[in-house]
Amino acid sequence: MSKKSAQTYLAKLAKMLTSETATAALDVLREEAKQLSDAAVKEKSTSEFEIPEQIQGKDHAFAIYSDGACRGNPGPGSFAFIVQDSKGAILKSNAVAFEQTTNNRMELMGAIAALEEFSVSPMHELYIFTDSKYMVDGMKSWVSGWKKRGWKKADKKEPENLDLWKKLDALAASVNVSFHWVKGHSGHPQNEYVDQLANEVLDANGY
Repeated sequence: MSKKSAQTYLAKLAKMLTSETATAALDVLREEAKQLSDAAVKEKSTSEFEIPEQIQGKDHAFAIYSDGACRGNPGPGSFAFIVQDSKGAILKSNAVAFEQTTNNRMELMGAIAALEEFSVSPMHELYIFTDSKYMVDGMKSWVSGWKKRGWKKADKKEPENLDLWKKLDALAASVNVSFHWVKGHSGHPQNEYVDQLANEVLDANGY
């Protein structure tokens, strides 16, 4: 059975089997499927994913690719990320689905999860690549102004998703990280891959 077929089958089972025991069993199956997916991701090589120039030849530098997805806005959504080292290896990945959220929240949570789950020291360099201009513009421009005004916009209103902006800002302040925009759905291998992971986890959860 292919990975996609297995995910579709699990989603159908989840709709039919609603008892507590069945739900627990499905959770175990989903976790095993996720672990198999993680193992497959780690096998990705430089022949499949080009090493970004920002980390080439730097053992202390890592590239993070994150993405968010939402089916309806608001609606069911997910985030996904991968972490790539300077030799091309994928060191870590994750994808998580939510029943009700928004696209912008998922974009922010993808970067937050990556920074929380991949621990490094301030001596390391992290480069976050995303197709979300919302996140890149926010971290490069908006956040500094909001903070000067007590986390308020120029119109004195709180920014949307303030809880996540504060969390991302605090995480970014603790490490050496920069944010970079890539055009979505344009054939960029890593960006396309995290988009795929985000949609696969939605499929697996029956969304």
